Amino acid sequence: MKNLRLLVLVALGTLAADQVSKYLAVSNLTDALDGRSGLARVAGYFSEQNLDNQPPSADGRYRATRPYRFIEDYWHFRYVENPGAAWGLFANLPDGARRTFFHVVSLAALAFIFAMYQRLDADQRLVRVALALVAGGALGNFMDRLVRGYVIDFIDWHWRNQPGMRWPTFNVADSAICVGVALMLVDSLRVRRSEPSVPPLAESPNS
Repeated sequence: MKNLRLLVLVALGTLAADQVSKYLAVSNLTDALDGRSGLARVAGYFSEQNLDNQPPSADGRYRATRPYRFIEDYWHFRYVENPGAAWGLFANLPDGARRTFFHVVSLAALAFIFAMYQRLDADQRLVRVALALVAGGALGNFMDRLVRGYVIDFIDWHWRNQPGMRWPTFNVADSAICVGVALMLVDSLRVRRSEPSVPPLAESPNS
């Protein structure tokens, strides 16, 4: 169980950071939790859905508010519901098929990460942290899809609103996955550089 301690701690910490950040996004970038307090706000975070509806809801309101401009022209916080994967992939699938597909893929990915983690040596700490970050990110987005059928995104990076210069809106879970993958790449490069070069074979004296 000691071998899994790092995986559990980092993955659950990442999951908690992801869900808290999404709660703050719903709280500050939509009107879904207005007028609520305490546990009612937390319950509303999990129960309120389809907050970026277009056109507006039956009462004529848009539930998502204007983006918060953290760094003007470069970094905004904007509430977005993504039913697909990155860049909206598979978003047009039928709802039932899309949910089943992502549930299966998420569970398969988590099982694969767990199996890989178990096979690592004790000194491969960087890879352990990397896999734990990927697992936490996968859990964060999986929880969204399990509860709502879509993922909450809210980090909007772009270059002065120029066409083709906007990164797809993302969240903390996506960031954790990207950092985890980057750490694994760094580790693989470090291992390659540390591998001793094979000396050339000595020539036979009779040759």
